[in-house]
Amino acid sequence: MISPRPAAAAVVSGLLLIAIPGCSDRTESSSTAPIKVGAISSISGPVVFPEASQAVKAVFDKVNAEGGIGGRKLEYLVEDDKVDPQQAQQAARKLVDSEQVVAMVGSSSALECSVNGALYKQKKILSVQGTGVDPACFGSSNISPVNTGPFQGITVSLQFASETLKRDKVCAVLVDYAGWGDAYAAAIGQWEKSTGKKLALLDATYKPGPEDPTPFVLKVRQAGCQAVVFDGVDVAGVAWMQAVQAQKVTGIDWVFLTSNYTDKVAKTLGPVGEGLYANSEFEPYGGSTPALADWKQTMTAAKIPLNSFAQGGYLSATYFVQALKSIQGEINRESVTAALQGLTSVSNPLVGTPYSFAPAEKHNSNRASKFVQLKGGTWVTVTPEWITLPAGS
Repeated sequence: MISPRPAAAAVVSGLLLIAIPGCSDRTESSSTAPIKVGAISSISGPVVFPEASQAVKAVFDKVNAEGGIGGRKLEYLVEDDKVDPQQAQQAARKLVDSEQVVAMVGSSSALECSVNGALYKQKKILSVQGTGVDPACFGSSNISPVNTGPFQGITVSLQFASETLKRDKVCAVLVDYAGWGDAYAAAIGQWEKSTGKKLALLDATYKPGPEDPTPFVLKVRQAGCQAVVFDGVDVAGVAWMQAVQAQKVTGIDWVFLTSNYTDKVAKTLGPVGEGLYANSEFEPYGGSTPALADWKQTMTAAKIPLNSFAQGGYLSATYFVQALKSIQGEINRESVTAALQGLTSVSNPLVGTPYSFAPAEKHNSNRASKFVQLKGGTWVTVTPEWITLPAGS
């Protein structure tokens, strides 16, 4: 599925290379032991991402059914952080120290990057994050998310509003998450730099959790906003559009981030959501392009809901397997880390820019998005071509 590029020599040469017995001090039993891989995801709690790790398991199950990696099966160990920092920390210690996993793959959490980033660096273990959320996911040498993420998501959504929809008065209402202020400023600054434009209104005081969006909806109407980018999660997005209807606000384009691009949101909103735009960080899952074929087949066979989170899990597992197959010799944390860092430019049709885990202080290689719009209760792709942000944004 993935088309490797020449820059990653280790990857290019890595087609089903089998571990060489006797090239290390490992025993025969350990050389045939399962390859332990970990993940820490929010599976229960206020903000959950269960599909990513389910998708990773589906990919690993296929690899195992085909004989594994050099005859070794992949053993996937998933821990639920319950959106609790202490749980996330304990989970990392268990996986990294006790289970001795070789890498983290497909983790999807609202907080685990912030909690565990320092540990991953100390233990020299890498995480191919399935859904990067908090700023630490995109500012670590040991974490490389496969998704665009909320910050470049804001930048590209502003770009869509001003350059594609041609709205002159673009506004942003952002959720007041602790520690996100600098990342928000950088995201908006990137849009200002690339377009030479300024926001007509910025309000970053929307509280996470239950919050009546009515005052914010009225505020953007009073400010004369023509398009509004809102980064609330799906529950907040539904409440927002219901407030829009209740206040009879018209003439504004609403642009939400990826967490709102789900069939559940479309069904819940119905006619209330007509015209709503959402960012898709991957090839829009509701489409029928060839890019989606293997992902859809894999997810459908495993009975996993088709959505962006499942795409993130699928991609993280696919990149990881690609790296594993490039290893000649012992498969352990050290060799897996080296192989992942050999992924410097790996293309996949599900994303608009190549994936990279090259040695660097931070990683955010997915810089492209497409946009969908709710029409008649169905998400429809409105930008068939990727909108791509400049490198370094």
